[in-house]
Amino acid sequence: MSDDENEDGNREWSRFWLTAQQFWLGSTAWRVWLLCAALVALVVLQLYVQFRFNYWNRDFFDALEGRDPTRLRQQAYLLIPLALASVVLAIISVWGRMAMQRNWRQWLSAKVINYWVENDRYARLATVQGDLKIPEYRIAEDIRIATDAPIDFAVSVISSLLTAIVFVQVLWQVGGSIGFAVAGLQLWIPGYLVVSVVVYSGLVTGAMLWVGSPLTRVIQTKNQVESELITAAHLLRDIGEGITPKQEERGVIAGIWLALDRTIQQWKRLCWQLMRNTLVSHLNTLIAPIIGLVLCAPKFLADQMTLGELTQAAAAFTLVQGSFNWMVDNFSRVAEWMSSLERVGGLLLSLDRLNGDAKADVTPSEAARQQAGG
Repeated sequence: MSDDENEDGNREWSRFWLTAQQFWLGSTAWRVWLLCAALVALVVLQLYVQFRFNYWNRDFFDALEGRDPTRLRQQAYLLIPLALASVVLAIISVWGRMAMQRNWRQWLSAKVINYWVENDRYARLATVQGDLKIPEYRIAEDIRIATDAPIDFAVSVISSLLTAIVFVQVLWQVGGSIGFAVAGLQLWIPGYLVVSVVVYSGLVTGAMLWVGSPLTRVIQTKNQVESELITAAHLLRDIGEGITPKQEERGVIAGIWLALDRTIQQWKRLCWQLMRNTLVSHLNTLIAPIIGLVLCAPKFLADQMTLGELTQAAAAFTLVQGSFNWMVDNFSRVAEWMSSLERVGGLLLSLDRLNGDAKADVTPSEAARQQAGG
């Protein structure tokens, strides 16, 4: 990515947040933060249930290994309230998260639409050449993504951090230390499961960042050509409704076919990029649970770890690496969010510039600050 593209992206990011942050700072923001606190509390409760499931896993397999029907029956009874609590918390979490997303989207969409309509900016923007004359897709789709994704990210990041903190301790306690000989040297690694999960997660995250770096720009270009295809179709409809002269029909139809060809080409680029990303993410999905079992196997075979502890540690290993590899699991969505955020910011910047065209009493930057605050 060139320096000019980076500079444009930074301006668009700044312009987006100049307006979007007011949702979190206004006079009624206390309601928003109250809902945020409730979501964090739900995350903590879900983590506690997950923690109990991890120990249930250990106790169940220890009872299975010991062929103890009484303990197995106790674990079966315990599974019912744990599963019920997990389901109820998951349902409430969906409601809370989507309520937050819906409110932010409604607020920001209203802000952008009002700014677009004021002083006939919608009409003057239609005369601007290039992609800035296509606000419909940005208002309908990009604002949705730009407000949905941060809520999901915040909830999942908090959950990942807490999960890592809790289950790293489980790995340290259950796995303990391990010693082995290499070239006649006796090596001793304390908390070897923790060390292993950190090294493994770092390798996977680095691989995803390297392979997936072009994805943001590919998604942004794909979204742009999609909106151009919609606009080209609208132009043909205008001819049918008599808004545009019939003489322009041939050129408009040619424009539709050109826009469709560009759209398909961008989808091909996106396909190849997602295939490369999937190579890393799918390998991680397959390998991570197996690595936990393999690392615990020597201790299990040496009777230093029970079957229940082996399954508990392997499950904890999978949870911790999933937390550390948050970027791997969310890379595609992060890229899509960054693209939409820049496109909404670009629309706001283009509307700011129209203030200068109309010889307004304020500069575009001042108008942006007033629009964000008002």
